[in-house]
Amino acid sequence: MSKIKDTDYLSVSAWLRAMENRLLNRERMERMLEARSDDDAVKVLSECGYGEMGALSGSALDALTAKARSELYRQLKDAAPDPRLVEVFQMKYDYHNAKVLLKAQAVGAQAAGLLMEGGRWSAGAVREAFQKDDLREFTPVFQQAVDQAREVLRAGGDPQQADFALDRAYFEEMRQTAKASESAFLQGYVELLTDAVNLRSCVRAARMGKGGEFLSQVLLPGGSVSVRDLADRKSDLAALFRSTPLADAAALGAGLSAPGSGELTGFERACDNAVTAYLAQAKRTPFGERVVIGYVYARESELTAIRTILSGRMAGLSADTIRERLREAYV
Repeated sequence: MSKIKDTDYLSVSAWLRAMENRLLNRERMERMLEARSDDDAVKVLSECGYGEMGALSGSALDALTAKARSELYRQLKDAAPDPRLVEVFQMKYDYHNAKVLLKAQAVGAQAAGLLMEGGRWSAGAVREAFQKDDLREFTPVFQQAVDQAREVLRAGGDPQQADFALDRAYFEEMRQTAKASESAFLQGYVELLTDAVNLRSCVRAARMGKGGEFLSQVLLPGGSVSVRDLADRKSDLAALFRSTPLADAAALGAGLSAPGSGELTGFERACDNAVTAYLAQAKRTPFGERVVIGYVYARESELTAIRTILSGRMAGLSADTIRERLREAYV
């Protein structure tokens, strides 16, 4: 692929800047939270470009978000000068589908209802390839990870070990793709995402009383904080992340590492907000690959917020309870 310049993004940047005005911002979230009825809450989404949803239900919400996600990636892969910027965000759906299909095969269950669209390959294509046991059309990293996970399950091993194999491959493929794109911003995102996953793993492992041997299996390479330092149970978690965007989250996590030390809601929110704050830097860039990266993340965050609000309403949760679960908005 020839060298792509920032000016190659002029057209797509202008289009996405206009589309940002339709994003679900904090004011629209509040209106959804305080709406008198579910119908009124759903109507707010029309301002964000979503079509008719009808009566609010779990299946209707699934259909709305699945359609929006598929359209997002279809449009952006066609419009972005470098599709790898988009593919980094699509990979999680491919690996999610792999996990679902492998576990379904292991227990003889149906997986169709749990598969998700939005990946580099359609859910149907991945399912068909698994049924034929033919993964030649997929990337080498994905193939190898699936083979490794399948062997773990065939041998009667711990399904969690199969998940670990797929997670390591997922992050490795993100790193490789971000590096190949030559976008320092995208590489920084993947590094920060790795740090956030590792920080969560450290806090959860400590709460479960797990030691360094367990951490050595779950920690992912490629973050700004070394795996060796993180696996050292004598290390000060807050100090390790002090110079990173996750400093506040790590300080919260350090205080929640003992068993029974409290809920992790605030800690989880701080981790996600740190990633949002990093990607929100793209708003200060007039054009270039950052605009594409920031917009994809903004839409992913929007879909998560929609699901959080509407699922919470269906469950009868109060506006305040739902509000506590929401992350910072990109806009």
